[in-house]
Amino acid sequence: MKQYKYPSVLTIAGFDGSGGAGIQADIKTASALGCFSTSVLTTLPVQNTQGVRKIYPIPVEAVADQIEAILDDIVPDAIKIGMVHTPQLVETIVETLGKYKKIPLVFDPVMVATSGHRLIEEETIAAITEKLFPIADIITPNMDEAAILSNMPVKTLEDMYTAGKHIKKLGCKSILLKGGHQETSTITSLFYDEEGNYHSFETVKFSTNNTHGSGCTLSSAIASYLAQGKTLYESVSLGQQYVFQAIESGKDVQTGLGNGPLNHFFNPQKLIKNEMV
Repeated sequence: MKQYKYPSVLTIAGFDGSGGAGIQADIKTASALGCFSTSVLTTLPVQNTQGVRKIYPIPVEAVADQIEAILDDIVPDAIKIGMVHTPQLVETIVETLGKYKKIPLVFDPVMVATSGHRLIEEETIAAITEKLFPIADIITPNMDEAAILSNMPVKTLEDMYTAGKHIKKLGCKSILLKGGHQETSTITSLFYDEEGNYHSFETVKFSTNNTHGSGCTLSSAIASYLAQGKTLYESVSLGQQYVFQAIESGKDVQTGLGNGPLNHFFNPQKLIKNEMV
């Protein structure tokens, strides 16, 4: 009798009770793209579409225990890391993952929420660049996060080119610098590969507030395509197409009073079953 395996994606990220971002967006994204999703909770933000009200920490020991419980049982084909807002949390995640074989890793350096709220402690940035960047296959900062990482204003496409070069020197392998905050009719995102070459991706910008969780969704989509065995470039390209369609499909729907979510299930895929060798 043949045995099968689902392509599995582990998300290590924060909570969003309103369902648009964090592990909720990650689980929805992986599921919509035909992958099996597992999750580890790093922190408990109290938030809705209007913003973050409070952040409750999860003990670092609990984060380590969660990671070990999953990796001892359901070995993921790709990992997505989202909100890690303390140096202790960064160290715990890196040390715990270091006990296991290397798995493709997408890191979304969540520092600023869609609503503009700063979500990260200053001393965490050094820990992230020193410890998380080297083990990530790709990081996916938006323009606000790129400004923090490069220590320069990032307002234009020209700024993005310069910031990307600065961030590359911090030790990360590949970067997708997202251009969603550009004040133009066309959004350009820049992908810097491991060799330092860059590729640009252009999409139309929609007039909508429904972009809550778009960064979480994109990084999870990239991880999902990596879990399916696609190359990093293919995963970045397909991930952006998925987010574009998810925003387009949800742009005219009101969910909450603030920045609404994407439509993750505009075209859900069946759970993929790969034959085990």
